[in-house]
Amino acid sequence: MALKLISLGSGSKGNSLLVSAVDGNHKTTVMFDCGFGIRELHRRLQRAGCHPDELSAVLVTHEHGDHANGLLPLAKRYGIPVWMSNGTFLGMGKDFEDVDLNFCRDGDCIEIDCLKITAFTVSHDAREPLQFHLTDGVSKIGMLTDTGQVTPHIQRELSACHLLFLECNYDEAMLEASIYPEHLKRRIRSIYGHLSNAAAAGLLAGIDRSCLRTVIASHLSQNNNLAEYARKAVEEVVSADGVQVMVADQENGTDWIDI
Repeated sequence: MALKLISLGSGSKGNSLLVSAVDGNHKTTVMFDCGFGIRELHRRLQRAGCHPDELSAVLVTHEHGDHANGLLPLAKRYGIPVWMSNGTFLGMGKDFEDVDLNFCRDGDCIEIDCLKITAFTVSHDAREPLQFHLTDGVSKIGMLTDTGQVTPHIQRELSACHLLFLECNYDEAMLEASIYPEHLKRRIRSIYGHLSNAAAAGLLAGIDRSCLRTVIASHLSQNNNLAEYARKAVEEVVSADGVQVMVADQENGTDWIDI
C-alpha cells in the first residue's frame, strides 16, 4: 500500500487537495474541495499528472466559492460521485440533477475503495462545514482549514496523524495593521472565521503527535500572512519531534508528498 497527497493550490482564491492510494495494481484518487474553475482545474490536474477520469470521488468541506466553485462542472462532465453535508448542499443552492450526490455529517465514515474517510464538524461561517481525516489502514492524514476555533472534538479527530494539512491563515500583527475594515477583521478573528498562526501552533501543541511526520501550513492569507511566519509558528512546536514542515501556496500548492 502506498499513500500520497498533493495540494493543487491553497488560499482565498481556490483550494483543492488530492489523496491517492495504490493497493497492488489498483489506484484510488480522491479530491477534497474543488475551488477552481474547470479550465484552471484541468491545468492544475495536468500539472499533478492526474486526469479527472481517475477521480473516485470529490468531498466538499463547505459551500464557499474558493472550495466549491468548480464542483458542478467537474462532477457533471465526468460523472464523479460527490460527498458533502446537507447544509453545504442547501448553502450552495445549485441544481444537482444528474450528479451522484451523497450526504455525510459529523462522525460518518465513508469507504471509497481502500480509503476510510471520516467527517468531523468545525466552526466556520458556513451552513454545515466539515473537515476530514482518512486512512488506508496504515497511515492517517488529517486536514483542517476554515475554522475559527480549535475545539476538543477537533483535537481528538486530528490526533495520531502522520500528515496534517493545517490552516495558518493569518499573522495577528499583520491582520491588525492591515487596511481591512474592522468588521472583516472581526469576522476573520471570530470563532466562525479562520485560524491564526498562533492558533494553529496551539492545536499542534495539544494533540497526540507521536505519529506525526509532516505538517503542511495551508490556506495562508495573501494579505495578512507570510510563509516564513507560518513556518516559524509551526516549527516552534514540532521541530524537536523531527517533523517536516512545508507550506502550500495559492499558485503552486505542493508537489506530491509520500506518506
